[in-house]
Amino acid sequence: MEVQGDSPRSAMSLLDRRATTTTTVLLLAFAAAAWFLTWRQAAGMMIADLTAPLFMLMWLTMMVAMMFPTIAPMVLAHRMVVLKRGEGNLPTVVFVAGYLAIWTVVGLIPLGAVLGFQQAGPQVLGERWLEIAAGAALVVAGLYQFTAWKSFCLKQCRTPMSFILTHDFGGGALAAFKAGASHGVYCCGCCWALMAVLVVVGLMNLAWMAVIAAVFLTEKNLAHAPAVSRLVGAAVVALGAAVAIFPGLLAWVSGGMPAAAGM
Repeated sequence: MEVQGDSPRSAMSLLDRRATTTTTVLLLAFAAAAWFLTWRQAAGMMIADLTAPLFMLMWLTMMVAMMFPTIAPMVLAHRMVVLKRGEGNLPTVVFVAGYLAIWTVVGLIPLGAVLGFQQAGPQVLGERWLEIAAGAALVVAGLYQFTAWKSFCLKQCRTPMSFILTHDFGGGALAAFKAGASHGVYCCGCCWALMAVLVVVGLMNLAWMAVIAAVFLTEKNLAHAPAVSRLVGAAVVALGAAVAIFPGLLAWVSGGMPAAAGM
């Protein structure tokens, strides 16, 4: 089911101004707090210090910081539907929890990389094969920006009402969680490649986090998203090729932080 004229911008007018402002401000406030916590966590944190629970807490904080500003139209669309059912605000809170649950599961992948580096020791970080592997990973991530699956997932994220109406699992908290998790799956399908870029150039690198978060916000909410995706994809492919070819470039672009574990 596709709603005529459905877009992130149109979702901002689904509710009255007070409800829209309150919901958006709450999401942005959580994001701002998460950015502050990420900044505090990044100061002086080393890979050797990370336990699995600490990493997952850090990852979840990063997801709130980077993703909450991008999902405001989807949250507003969900809230409009559940309020019309007379269900109150709780289902939308659970919807967001379902969304975060998917990104938390995805965080197990970089966690595995971090634990692997901990086992290998710091000496592996200077080896040439790691730079070549990192460059190859960047090329793959860049090429993904041109795929049909990327376009499909991005469309799901950019049509809030259509998504909510086609992922309506009924009323109640469980249905809201399923809908939020479904959105999380499509969001991962849209964003995993650029999150992989962040893993390669250094998790907790605030400059790269800000750049990639800005790309996510642009792709999901502003006009000309396909052109932006392709432009970013081309840039990432070029970066990956350069990293694979030129020794030392990876350390420079990551601000001197270790590749794939820049903490």
